[in-house]
Amino acid sequence: MSLSRTFLDVRPLRTSPVFRRLLFGRTVSTLGSFMTMVTVMYQVWDMTHSTVWSGAVGVAQAVPMVAVSLFAGSWVDRADRRRVYLTGTVGSAVCSLLLAVQGFAGHAPVAVVLLLVAVQTSFAALGAPAAGVFVPRLLPKEQVAAGLALQQVTGQAMMLVGPAVAGVVLGWWGIGVCYLLDTLSFTMSFYGAYGLPALPPEGEKSRPGVHGVLDGLRFLTGHRVVRGALLTDLAATVLSMPASMFPLVNDERFGGDPRTLGLFLSALAVGGVAATVFSGPVTRLARPGPVMLCASATWGASLAVFGLATSAWAGLALLALAGAADALAVLSRTTIVQTRTPDALLGRVTAAETMVGQAGPHLGNLRGGLVAGWSSGATALITGGLLCVAAVGYVGATTPELRARPTTPDPVDPIDEGSLEGS
Repeated sequence: MSLSRTFLDVRPLRTSPVFRRLLFGRTVSTLGSFMTMVTVMYQVWDMTHSTVWSGAVGVAQAVPMVAVSLFAGSWVDRADRRRVYLTGTVGSAVCSLLLAVQGFAGHAPVAVVLLLVAVQTSFAALGAPAAGVFVPRLLPKEQVAAGLALQQVTGQAMMLVGPAVAGVVLGWWGIGVCYLLDTLSFTMSFYGAYGLPALPPEGEKSRPGVHGVLDGLRFLTGHRVVRGALLTDLAATVLSMPASMFPLVNDERFGGDPRTLGLFLSALAVGGVAATVFSGPVTRLARPGPVMLCASATWGASLAVFGLATSAWAGLALLALAGAADALAVLSRTTIVQTRTPDALLGRVTAAETMVGQAGPHLGNLRGGLVAGWSSGATALITGGLLCVAAVGYVGATTPELRARPTTPDPVDPIDEGSLEGS
């Protein structure tokens, strides 16, 4: 294999100017979004010095994401996806501008800040299902995985850079400037999407309201490959998400050194970026199902062994391996969803995938914290990792279609096939 084929597959950048412009705009906007995330947390804590209000930031982000996503997905499957995405982008930009205004003015109640965060998250939940259809519509099928990998690696890079940039801007110019820079970043996202062609659904449009949502859920429960992909993701996140246990494990094993604690999360991110950079062979393999199963099992096994580690360097190496496995699992899951879902249902399925991606880690951190409180951080990591491996193995064993090369029409469970045809 040539060295060039080992690295990230950049064919989508060469062959599609529209995708290239879209990726650039979304990358800049993602940088601004991470800056705003840090700024909101800083501002709320500075205003209240209350862990309750700080926790409320997560509630203001999670509740609208769940409440809006499925109905947004149903709307996306009835409308021009480009127009819906632009609407979400403009709405998010307006919210950032209002956050900047209150940041410059000062003395805004904390409830106002949280309300603006909730409204902005609602617009983001509207735009996410629309954005989910762009890659499979803009790129040939054999380049979809490569396009998703490019989106993933730029997003991970901004996750590393954004908080650091926010810290510098907050220190030099304050919260108003940080919010204003996020507002300006949305202009690049708007520019990237404005040049897209009209993207109406291909096939039968979604039914309005609850009926359209239920049609999407019936597809999810009936399509064995897509269902298996989402179940595998839930197994990995709900059963073995480690972040909530890091402070306790750091105290138990590494003397509570804050520098070690900070490196735990960095190791996950570095592993993820490295795996995506060298994802060329994976995306060209066109076997996302087996890759996802193997990567998810590796994630769980790495975290279980991390629970036994007594050396900080060995622990960081295991976390980097876990981060790399997680990045490949997420890339493969997204590839499965976007290549196996009919275009007419893609908005709703992408919305459900977003909800799984948001809810799974939160539930996993809650599970880990509870188990660690009853036992120890090491016990929570080991049991969670082993349960993850077992659950992923069960999904793989009971879903042979997930292990096979996608050469035949995707299966739908007989019990659901009739309901799909009658909807």
